[in-house]
Amino acid sequence: MQPICWEDFEKIELRVGTVTAVEDFPEARKPAYKLTIDFGPEIGVKRSSAQITQLYKPDEIVGKQLVAVVNFPTKRIAGFPSEVLVTGFARADGAVVLIAPTEPVPDGSKLF
Repeated sequence: MQPICWEDFEKIELRVGTVTAVEDFPEARKPAYKLTIDFGPEIGVKRSSAQITQLYKPDEIVGKQLVAVVNFPTKRIAGFPSEVLVTGFARADGAVVLIAPTEPVPDGSKLF
């Protein structure tokens, strides 16, 4: 593991947002959803492709807060512009467990 300095960490914009919509993403190479996430007035609404289909159903995700990196460049995935990187941990079976606050916080709050 290569150490980083505090200034490197400060460059990463890890923010909380609330999922407002979830769509299936059959064009993706691996099973995924298209998420619409509200990051509050400063950042606004962003979209993301997320490979979280093993543990989460669409109706379980809408209204859920999650943590995403919001300052990566947009990445096109099967023609879909994924604007943020939703964060999670992979279990031994490959299923992704989302990172989320344990209590509600304002959308757009920065992890520090």
